[in-house]
Amino acid sequence: MAKVKSDIEIARKAKMKPIGKILAKIKVPDKSSAFSPMGRHIAKINFEFLDKLKKKKDGKLILVTAITPTPAGEGKTTTSVGLSDGLNKIGKKSIVCLREPSLGPSFGMKGGAAGGGYAQVVPMEQINLHFTGDFHAITSAHNLLSAMIDNHIYWGNKLNIDENKIVWKRVMDMNDRALRFIDINTSGVAKDFKRVDGFDITVASEVMAIFCLSNDLKDLEKRIGNITFAYDKKGSPLYARDINAHGPMTVLLKEAIRPNVTQTLENNPAIIHGGPFANIAHGCNSVIATKTALKLSDYVVTEAGFGADLGAEKFLNIKCRKAGLTPSCVVIVATIRALKMHGGVEKEDLKKEDISALERGLVNLERHITNIKKFGLEPIVAINHFALDTKKEVKTVLNFCKKNKVEVSECKHWAKGGNGTKDLAKKVFKVCKNNKNKFNFLYNNNLKLWDKIELIAKQIYKANKITADDKVKEQLKVFEDNGHRNLPVCIAKTQFSFSTDPKLKGAPSNHEIPIREVRLSSGAEFVVVICGSIMTMPGLPRKPAADTIKLNQKGQIEGLF
Repeated sequence: MAKVKSDIEIARKAKMKPIGKILAKIKVPDKSSAFSPMGRHIAKINFEFLDKLKKKKDGKLILVTAITPTPAGEGKTTTSVGLSDGLNKIGKKSIVCLREPSLGPSFGMKGGAAGGGYAQVVPMEQINLHFTGDFHAITSAHNLLSAMIDNHIYWGNKLNIDENKIVWKRVMDMNDRALRFIDINTSGVAKDFKRVDGFDITVASEVMAIFCLSNDLKDLEKRIGNITFAYDKKGSPLYARDINAHGPMTVLLKEAIRPNVTQTLENNPAIIHGGPFANIAHGCNSVIATKTALKLSDYVVTEAGFGADLGAEKFLNIKCRKAGLTPSCVVIVATIRALKMHGGVEKEDLKKEDISALERGLVNLERHITNIKKFGLEPIVAINHFALDTKKEVKTVLNFCKKNKVEVSECKHWAKGGNGTKDLAKKVFKVCKNNKNKFNFLYNNNLKLWDKIELIAKQIYKANKITADDKVKEQLKVFEDNGHRNLPVCIAKTQFSFSTDPKLKGAPSNHEIPIREVRLSSGAEFVVVICGSIMTMPGLPRKPAADTIKLNQKGQIEGLF
């Protein structure tokens, strides 16, 4: 039996084309005013060129989401890349739009986020590591505000900042649980200004969320200026513009805000830009990237983080609402392995055929299908094929979808690239052409914040109630009193269950959603609702990916996946 090549081995043998040739396929001219090369295979598109596209008709927007994640894997990014390649294979002009990977997961438990097998974006090593430096720019901009806050206090505190009501932490793009809570100014010249602080991971930064929801540099600066970083001693909110941080922070993001273009293994264009945490933020690539792709192609394939209950709900209720986007099709990725885990099978037993467990696990897929339909959208199920899937197992899922009158396609993009998703591509094309969707948001802006949270919990998670202590309820009232009632809510909870208990697989109902904390993202324009034990600064697992990442004797990277 031939050895199965690793993702990095496949990526390393890719026959990449110069980025100018990739851009030529989507009619981006080889001129300095159109794009800036970032090496031979990566480029940033310039705003001068993007301004010329504004009157051009938009293509169709396709969202790829998934069932509830399991350790067995679902392959949402891989399917997104494979579908875009498949659309190009059947003669449709398609671009895939993805998030930039964070260094935290790359060196932690999850690994990289450039797809896998023969459905990848390349150059894989650069994309999964420092790429074009966008995350470093976001980290620097965020921490500049942190530095300016403490500096302002040190030099007299003219704004009368209440040091116990500073709501702006520091960030870094790495998993490091030791930094969740820190004491600062404990000695030295600033010892009179001791306070408790902490770090979040960069992808959880509000700057990242703002970066991904802004339409241009002007909009970016305005949103940064609207960041609430603290409250004064009278309880009034203080904004980044009050401390003159919005100007220099925008300067640090001036180059990063331009979308990055790379290519798939099949030399089709890929735009990879931004990467907000799919829990603490909305978990989608940048609005600028998506809108750029819609002007440059007929079909734009993009993804949202985690399962449909988190990623798709936020994509539809937050990103589409804020950016004025309307999806034409939603693809729900499922694997037979993951469905069997939802049916009670342990990971080490997944190699065995188990129709009974698979049938039990299908309730998870069914719940996600039902939820997508609540937005007025008809989903397509993509079965991401694994080598050990049996014919009987595949038929079980096909029959389930047929019974539920949902289009379904078995996809083999991991092994065959775009050729493995031609059937899915044809079905996506058909759905987009028929245009029977009647997209609607799950809730109206004018609902109270508590009611919005409750509606999502009951409608999407099938909880029977939400709970919170008086402090949380008072904080929501403060947000509303300060003019933020019309904002959408962004619920942060475990991605591994519809509930807040990651051990509850399948489709649990009648559970309770406990709200631990609420945070205002007034620049990004949403309210974050933190439920259960979710962390905004993850830790590394017992055996992190970093243990096996190294350079070999040829100077090549090994262990990255």
